[in-house]
Amino acid sequence: MLKKILIAVGIIVVVFVIIVAMQPADYRIVRSASMSAPAPAVFAQVNDFHNWEAWSPWAKRDPAMKQTYEGAAAGTGAIYMWAGNKEVGEGRMTLTESRPSELIKINLEFIKPFASTCTSEFTFKPEGDQTGVSWSMAGKNNFIAKAFCMFMNMDKMVGGDFEKGLAKMKSVVESANKK
Repeated sequence: MLKKILIAVGIIVVVFVIIVAMQPADYRIVRSASMSAPAPAVFAQVNDFHNWEAWSPWAKRDPAMKQTYEGAAAGTGAIYMWAGNKEVGEGRMTLTESRPSELIKINLEFIKPFASTCTSEFTFKPEGDQTGVSWSMAGKNNFIAKAFCMFMNMDKMVGGDFEKGLAKMKSVVESANKK
């Protein structure tokens, strides 16, 4: 009887490993919003990491979070590092490309709670008196991340945070645009 249970458990483990291995490694999460503000004003919110505290969905989750800025004050070469509680973890963002009012690319390195690297992009498109903003994150999942994603919907989790961040950014830039 014990032998049959062990064989069954072994088969379940092998099947699970195969299923996880077959999951796609590449992921991409994208959310967009339209803001009643000119593209340069919206771009400025993202291009300078010092502005992120006003709209970042993670900024308020740990009031004691340690934040460090290095490199350029804004634009290409700007670096933002954080270390906080289990909700925000620890990591580093490096702004790798900055095309005014058009595109910002960021290399995003997570250190805790798990190590991973991905690319985050913001695109800005003038639409009359509004600006369309898209926020994306793309990367590759390792085996553990693939297994995690079978039980947690990362698109909903991270996408939900992107939606909150874009809504807050919209509030910030539209309030400033009214002045």
